[in-house]
Amino acid sequence: MNSPPSLQLQSVAQAFGQQGWHCETVEGREVLEAHFEAHHTHIHLHAQAFPELNALSIVAECPLAPEPTHLAPAAELLMRANKQLTLGSFELDFDRQQLVFRITNLFDRERFDADIVSSMVHCAIAELDRIVPLLGTLLNTPADLLADLSLPLLLEREDLLPPVPGESETRPLEGGWEEEL
Repeated sequence: MNSPPSLQLQSVAQAFGQQGWHCETVEGREVLEAHFEAHHTHIHLHAQAFPELNALSIVAECPLAPEPTHLAPAAELLMRANKQLTLGSFELDFDRQQLVFRITNLFDRERFDADIVSSMVHCAIAELDRIVPLLGTLLNTPADLLADLSLPLLLEREDLLPPVPGESETRPLEGGWEEEL
């Protein structure tokens, strides 16, 4: 017989419920599963509570199976993206062919703050959704042109970013001029 979910996991489930997010408990584990449709990809998300530490780890993932010719540049792009992050990090799970974003927080109480839990989920989804089109550009680059692709410049591209909720999708550039591509 399985023990009931911890107070920590129950507070995560309540935070999800407050946001209207559907989640399911993973049998026998301190884990919730959820699925989200982001702007660029479908995201499978796990929220794992560690009651003995009062910690929560959010893991968001989507499929990624680069060709061998593109594997090193894809890993480099993720490493460069990680250098820019303050919270969380990207990983490549080679065995399962998944792109992963992981963020963890330690809480000072048994009941996790719903705003922090929601922020962690939003962060994980936004970061994964931000990197997917950049990786798509890289993976669609012919192998013989990969050496010409500037990964630092690719990371600076804003035209591939998903729109920020509540903002108009087109933002005029400074001075009112539109950039020609």
